[in-house]
Amino acid sequence: MRQAGRCLPEYRALKEKYTFLELVQTPELATEVTLQPIRRFGFDAAILFSDILVLPEALGQGYRFRETGGIEMDFHISSAADIDRLEVGAVQERLQYVAKALPMIKQALAGRTALIGFAGSPWTLANFMLEGGSAKEFTKAKALFYSDRETFCKLMEKLTAGLITFLQLQIDAGADALQIFDTSGGNLADNAFEAASAQWMGKIISGLKNQVPVTVFSKGVHGNWEALLRTGAQVLGVDWTQNISRTRNLFPANVGIQGNLDPSLLTTTPEVVAAEATRILREMRGSDGFIFNLGHGVPPAATLENIQALVNTVQNFK
Repeated sequence: MRQAGRCLPEYRALKEKYTFLELVQTPELATEVTLQPIRRFGFDAAILFSDILVLPEALGQGYRFRETGGIEMDFHISSAADIDRLEVGAVQERLQYVAKALPMIKQALAGRTALIGFAGSPWTLANFMLEGGSAKEFTKAKALFYSDRETFCKLMEKLTAGLITFLQLQIDAGADALQIFDTSGGNLADNAFEAASAQWMGKIISGLKNQVPVTVFSKGVHGNWEALLRTGAQVLGVDWTQNISRTRNLFPANVGIQGNLDPSLLTTTPEVVAAEATRILREMRGSDGFIFNLGHGVPPAATLENIQALVNTVQNFK
C-alpha cells in the first residue's frame, strides 16, 4: 500500500530528525522507511520510499515543501525555452540515490517480499511543473494541451524520455515490478485522455520492453479503459469509486486488476475495514490476476489497528 509508512510512529520519529527530502535522497534512510511497514505489517510487496517529483528535480526543476503545505517547484515552466532547460541526460546521474537504495532494500527483503519501483506519469508531472507546484485547480497543463500542442508534446517527450531512463534505472537496481501513478488522469475530458496522458504512458511501457510487469493506476479515469489497455500495462489499478468485479469483465484475461478499497475506511474501525475488505474479496473470488490493494494511498489519519485488520483479513481469506 503506497504511503503506508507515514502513519507509523517509527516513521514520525525519523521525520523529527530529518526532512522529507533527506529521507528520500539518503539511500540508508529511504531503505529504512521502505522496510518499516514490511516489518510491522508483513505486506506481500514493498514499494520504494520516494516521491514522483524526483524526476522533475533530476531534469533540473527542483521542488520543496511550503511551510503552509503543498509543493513548490523552483520555477514554473512557462515557455518552450523553459522546456529546453530540462536535462534528460542528467537523470541517470542525479538519481543515483535511488539506484543505491534499491539494492539495499532488496538485500534486506532477502527474496521474501517483492520490491516495487514507481514514477509519476508524464501528464501528472506536467501539471506540477507547469503550475510551479501544488494548486487548488490544475489548469495550465490543459491550457497548453489545447492551445499549443507542439509545445505540450515537446514537454511530454522530454518527460517520457526521462521516465524511461529513471524506470530502467530502477529495473537495473533490482525492482521486481513498476507502477506508474497517473493521479491527474481524471482531470482530463474523455476525448482528451489518450492524447494527453495514455499514449505517453504507452511509450514508456514500450520503451521498457517487458522486462518487468508494469501497473498503471490512473485515478478517476472510468470511461477510458480501452485507452489504458492500449498502454500495454500488465496490470491496471482501479480507484474506489468503481465496482471492481464489473470492471474486471472489461479487461482481457492477460491483464490483471489492482484495487480498490476506499482508503478512508482506514480511519473508521477494524470491524468496518474487515467487512468491506471481505466484500471485495468475495466479489473477486476466483478471478485470476487480481491484486488486492487500496483504491489510492494510505491517508495520514489511518490507524495502525485498521491497517492490521486489513492485512489480517486479506492474508487469512479463504
